[in-house]
Amino acid sequence: MASKSICLYFQVHQPTRLRLYRFFDIGKDSHYYDDFANRTILRRIAQKCYLPMNALLLDLIGRYGDKFKVAFSISGSALDQFQRFAPDVIDSFRALADTGCVEFLAETYYHSLASLGSETEFAHQVAKHKAAVESLLGVTPKVFRNTELIYSDAIGAQVAEMGFKTMLTEGARHIMGWKSPNFVYSCAAQPKLRLLLRNYSLSDDIAFRFSNKSWEMWPLTAEKYLAWVKESAKQDDIVNLFMDYETFGEHQKASSGIFDFMRALPEAVLSDGTFDFVTPSQATRKYKPVASLDVPDAISWADEERDVSAWLGNELQQEAFNKVYAMTEKLSIVGSPELWEDFGHLQESDHFYYMCTKFFSDGEVHKYFNPYDTPYEAFINYMNVLSDFQIRLDEARAALDVREAAVGELRGKKKK
Repeated sequence: MASKSICLYFQVHQPTRLRLYRFFDIGKDSHYYDDFANRTILRRIAQKCYLPMNALLLDLIGRYGDKFKVAFSISGSALDQFQRFAPDVIDSFRALADTGCVEFLAETYYHSLASLGSETEFAHQVAKHKAAVESLLGVTPKVFRNTELIYSDAIGAQVAEMGFKTMLTEGARHIMGWKSPNFVYSCAAQPKLRLLLRNYSLSDDIAFRFSNKSWEMWPLTAEKYLAWVKESAKQDDIVNLFMDYETFGEHQKASSGIFDFMRALPEAVLSDGTFDFVTPSQATRKYKPVASLDVPDAISWADEERDVSAWLGNELQQEAFNKVYAMTEKLSIVGSPELWEDFGHLQESDHFYYMCTKFFSDGEVHKYFNPYDTPYEAFINYMNVLSDFQIRLDEARAALDVREAAVGELRGKKKK
C-alpha cells in the first residue's frame, strides 16, 4: 500500500435560473423560472461534461479497478434538472455508483446558505438530499460537504450532530497559517468530526489555470502535475484535489486537452507508486487527525478571501438573505409543499453570488458565472420574485387563519 494518498472530489451543481421577473409581474404571475435556459444549458453541459466525463471515469475504473477512486456531491437542484431534462445523466452516475469505487457525499439539497441562515432549514435540506441520493443512486452518503465548502466550528458541530463523521472544507491560508492542508484534521467543537482540507493551489491548477496559455507552467501534463503533488506532500499524508465537475469540458474546453490529462493522470500516479487514490471515507479511516482546527468564522473555497463575502459581502446580498430566511417560521406554520419548493430554490447560493460587487481580483470570475449585466439587476430581479413569494405566503397564512377560525367556531357550536 502506498504511504500517501490523493483524494479526488468533484462538485456537481446547476442553479435553477430565474426568468426576467418584472415589477408588474408581482401578484400576477408566480412562475419564477427560466425553463428554456435551464433546459438548454443543462443539456449543453451534459453533452460537453457530464456524459463524456462519466464515461471516461467508468473506463478508468474498468481499467484500474478499485485502485482508482473518486467522490462526488450532486446538489438536489442539479438532480431535479437531470430528472426533468437529462435522465441519461442520472443513469451514468448510477453506473459509477454501482462500481463501488465512487463515493457520493451529502450536502444541502438546494445548494443553499442555510447553514448560515437557519439551523432547522439546514438540517431539513441535508436530510432531503440524503434521501434523494439514496433513492436515485442507491447509496447512502456518509460524508458531508457543505455548499461551496462553507465551514465553521458551529457548522461542524451541527454536521456532527447529524451523524456525519467526515466533512470537507477549504485549506484557507488565513486559518492554516504555517500548517499544511495535506493532513486529516478534527473539528475543534466536535473532535470526532474529521476534516479533509482542499489543497487550493493544486486544485486550481486544474480548475482555473489548465488552459491558460499565458500561464508560465502551460501546458500541464500528468507527469508534471504528479511532480508538483509529490513536492507538496513530501512530509504529508494526503493531497485533496477538490473542484467543480464542470471543469471538464465546460470551463476547460475539450480542445484544451483536459480529458486527455484526466485519462493520463491515474496511470502516472499508480505507476509511480508514491500515492494511492482514496475516497473521503477511506481517507479518514486510513489517517488519524494531526490536530484540531479552530474556525470561529465561516470559510469557503470562493475568491481570494476564502470567506462568505462572495454571497454576503454587501448590503444588497445581506438584505436579500435576511428577507428570505425571515420567512422560515411563517412557512413552517403554513406548510404548503408548493411554497416550500419555491422557498428552496430561492435559497440557492447562486442568486446571492450574482449580486456580488467585487471588481478586483475576483471580479472576472464572478462575471463569467453571472447571467445579469450588473449585480444590481440581479438584486432587483430577485427581490421582485421574493415580493411575489411574500404575497403568496401571506395569503396562505390568512387562508389558514380563516380555516382555523371556522373550525374553532364549529367546535364551539357542537359543545353548545
